[in-house]
Amino acid sequence: MSHKLCSALFKRPTTTFLFILLFCILGFYILDSEPLNHKSNETKTHKASKPPTGFHDTFLSLSSNYTVSEYLRSLTLHPHLAGTPEGYQTAQYVKTHFESLNLETKVSEYEVLLSYPVKISLTAHFSNLGSRVIGLSEVGFDVVRPYHAYAPSGKAVGAAVFANYGREEDYRALGVNVSGSVVVVRRGEGMSRGGVVRAAEGRGAAAVLTYTEGEYVKGVERGTVMKGLGDPLSPGWGSVVEGGEKLERSDTEVEDRFPKIPSMPISFETAEAILRSLEGPQVPLEWRDALKNSNFRAGPGPTVLNFTNQVEDKNARIHDVFAVIRGSEEPDRYVLLGNHRDAWTFGAVDPNSGTAVLLDVARRYAFLMRLGWRPRRTIILCSWDAEEFGMIGSTEWVENNIMNLGSRAVAYLNVDCAVQGPGLFTSMTPQLDDLVIDITKKDPDAPDITIYDEWTGRNKGINIQRLSGVDSDFAPFLQHVGIPSVDMYFGKDFPVYHTAFDSYDWMSTHGDPLFRRHAAVAGLWGLLALRLADDPILPFNYSSYAMQLQEYTSILSNKLEGRISFTPIFKSVKNLLAVAQEVEEEAKELRVDGGASSDVIVLKKRMLNDRLMLAERGFLDADGLQGNRWFKHLVYGPSNKYDSNIDFFPSIANAISQSTQAKKDNQATIRHEIWRVARAIQRAADALKGDLS
Repeated sequence: MSHKLCSALFKRPTTTFLFILLFCILGFYILDSEPLNHKSNETKTHKASKPPTGFHDTFLSLSSNYTVSEYLRSLTLHPHLAGTPEGYQTAQYVKTHFESLNLETKVSEYEVLLSYPVKISLTAHFSNLGSRVIGLSEVGFDVVRPYHAYAPSGKAVGAAVFANYGREEDYRALGVNVSGSVVVVRRGEGMSRGGVVRAAEGRGAAAVLTYTEGEYVKGVERGTVMKGLGDPLSPGWGSVVEGGEKLERSDTEVEDRFPKIPSMPISFETAEAILRSLEGPQVPLEWRDALKNSNFRAGPGPTVLNFTNQVEDKNARIHDVFAVIRGSEEPDRYVLLGNHRDAWTFGAVDPNSGTAVLLDVARRYAFLMRLGWRPRRTIILCSWDAEEFGMIGSTEWVENNIMNLGSRAVAYLNVDCAVQGPGLFTSMTPQLDDLVIDITKKDPDAPDITIYDEWTGRNKGINIQRLSGVDSDFAPFLQHVGIPSVDMYFGKDFPVYHTAFDSYDWMSTHGDPLFRRHAAVAGLWGLLALRLADDPILPFNYSSYAMQLQEYTSILSNKLEGRISFTPIFKSVKNLLAVAQEVEEEAKELRVDGGASSDVIVLKKRMLNDRLMLAERGFLDADGLQGNRWFKHLVYGPSNKYDSNIDFFPSIANAISQSTQAKKDNQATIRHEIWRVARAIQRAADALKGDLS
């Protein structure tokens, strides 16, 4: 990788040694002269000897490729599926690390419904080769067998049918009756595993096999098929260990979360053996360009698949681990950094590249604390459990702390797979765009090239995505509580995703051999949190948000070709933009008065920060999205994917999708959703303005 964030020290070993020795001597001196006691730190205010920006530069200078590499090696010695003894050991490793840094450490436990494989088998009856059992696990790895969590137990026998990505348009193009068949589907095109299985279920299929194309032909992609987020037995409230309400497994609301037909993942090697044996019509023309073998036929049969799936759903205890650095001036305002810890196998990329980076950020913060730094606002480092089963650890904690998070959380900064390969990828709510761009330009050790230079060079400009997906732990924070959020990582679509090949060896050989990308993520993530925790006025820009909303509205208006008026949304966006510009002027004036320390100035800054923090909550709607009320955000959230190019205004997208599928005029419903979005944007504008109408 060519970017050099915090890599100058790495390249000069002699200088590195002397620099680290100097800091260690200083650190030990401070520790000896003023022992760190995390309990006393909660109430004691520390006056830093230099401004926060000085500490921020020091934070970047503490980069260590070797250290983060060793964290990752330790985290990936064994597979550590959530709810298992190995998963608990990994939680203890993170907890011990936080404690060794003398950080205030907490653990939240939840008892949740998880799903584990018991017995899985697949036999193929080929017309010309006879019957043979098809391998279901990667050779040479002692890991949990590939399975789909929460897939129902059962047996199925049926002719094999290939259905491309398993989308509705794929079945229409296929033109084959799949009732009673075992459908083979390749992963991709934004279809969730559960969505693929439910689509096949709706067409009468007996079972579903999924596979992933790629260079690791023996790799099998594990995953969940549950719908929604969080513990299915406690929908909407935290699943506390003792004394909390639990629904029965047979409850209708619980049953609705799971598919009704069995499914399982298979390797590309196994899928090819099945697909090569099929007869019937050739696959539709529109599928062929994306297929590695365009000569496949769709079936059904003559190959018959005999499939047994026995999965056990059982209550298991999970552990969220936290390190808390109390703010010196606004301890009741929280900046949260989160990464999940559990993995389907070894999890070197997913998620422990992020966990290793989180531990390194903690190490750097602890060092700053020894130098006298305390953040203005509280920083919380969060290590989530059971994300792979459906963001369960983060969702239970959010639901259990919803009032305090809703009133006090400044932002949530998520890193899942920190490093998958080259290239920076970012997704965020728009008020954070300018801040993230600014931080990517911050690179004191490499003035010739920065992350920003690489980022914009690779994408031929700034490429920021949004957060409508439900694919990591930002979802409960943004889409349920309305907390401004960021998700970031290097690389995309790595070939060992959810397989046993996701190991330290793969990372050190292919993903990030010198661990420079890991160090870069640590610098970017940690500095972003420092700015949000230390800046006297929160660096949020709602003019960017308003401009983004205006663009969304124009896209939808043009798409519907003027058949429905979007005037209510345009009007609300105009109001938001006007308020945002007023707030920018207010912030400038307060920054000019930044040297003043009068109670009035302090109170004005606090009031402005509250409005900046709470404006995102305005986009929430108590009724939520149709069909899934848990998702409250009307700008970013999951839709029915009626158009893969539309990843905003999910309630409007759902209404348009229903109208298209039903082939009838649904303008009244669409207009209602337009008004709902318009009211949400106006609520955000009102919260930002801070006055009653």
